Amino acid sequence: MEQYRTRTPQRGQRPRTPGPAASRAPIGGAAGAAGAAVSGESAAVYRAAGRTRPVPPVVLALRRLPSPRLTGLGGGLLAAALMFALGGLDWLLLDGSPAVYGVLFLLVSAVTAFWVRPADLVTAPICVPIAFAVGIVPIAGGAGGFGGQTMAVVTALALHAGWLYAGTLVAGVIATVRRVRLMRSRRTLKKSGSGSGPGGRR
Repeated sequence: MEQYRTRTPQRGQRPRTPGPAASRAPIGGAAGAAGAAVSGESAAVYRAAGRTRPVPPVVLALRRLPSPRLTGLGGGLLAAALMFALGGLDWLLLDGSPAVYGVLFLLVSAVTAFWVRPADLVTAPICVPIAFAVGIVPIAGGAGGFGGQTMAVVTALALHAGWLYAGTLVAGVIATVRRVRLMRSRRTLKKSGSGSGPGGRR
């Protein structure tokens, strides 16, 4: 019968055993692959969550409008001219509808507050009520000379004061928001300028 010889390790040699690195290599590789998959999924979820929300059509329409910078006097004259023209069209086409005139006044108030330059933002809530009074003359329906026309305008202003207050509020809110954003941008520029200077570096 044949006997299997067992090879005795020579002096100075140790039997080879799989090291801890080799034994843990498959586990570590699987964990690394799993970690990469999880990180990829989390990155995909983050990208999906970080996508910008769709902008409303009204905001897009306002962004497409031209953005001139008018002075306070220029904004007031533009608002008065627009309201007088719109009031005349309202009188010719719709027999002086107060609701249509009020909605148009809200739009003109918003445009005036958007177009006035930053230095004259405080004039936007002041000039739009004057424009409302100028534009209401064609639809006031007064008769009997200057006195009768004046009384008709005063009566129309009293009857449609809600639209007047709403338009003034719209102009005031837009002007205030623009003012706050301007102050924040200036503050940010000051902080960035002071931080980038020689004394601002730590």
